[in-house]
Amino acid sequence: MPVWLRSRGLKRRSVRHEELAWRAEAMLEALGTPDAELSILLCDDETIRLLNRRYRKKNKPTDVLAFPMNEGSDPSPNPGLLGDVVISIPTATRQANEHDRPIIQEVTFLLAHGLLHLIGYDHATQREEREMSARTEELLAAVQAAR
Repeated sequence: MPVWLRSRGLKRRSVRHEELAWRAEAMLEALGTPDAELSILLCDDETIRLLNRRYRKKNKPTDVLAFPMNEGSDPSPNPGLLGDVVISIPTATRQANEHDRPIIQEVTFLLAHGLLHLIGYDHATQREEREMSARTEELLAAVQAAR
């Protein structure tokens, strides 16, 4: 299962790519998609702000964006290609500090959230929010079990 990780716009790496890659693999396994291909970009607030403005028409940074490959009028011809998850490390760092937890835990949470968006989950209603929260907890538990 290829997990592609890269960083853009960060002065230093506060999250080790190897650490996040095995966490992503554990989540893909838990989703029943162990052979799926996933791309993860760890970036600065400016990069995610530009993406958020371009694709969501919101001119502000956010914590995570998900770009599914099997959505819309022209889905990917490769069903094993899930898509891209983009995580802002500065925003994740602020949120980790607010929740008093390590940055890797916050980024893992954001990755789980992004992965669920890639496979079609949303949180527009309370019911969807509850379902997505429960699935997020399942993915985080899978990471803990894989340790």
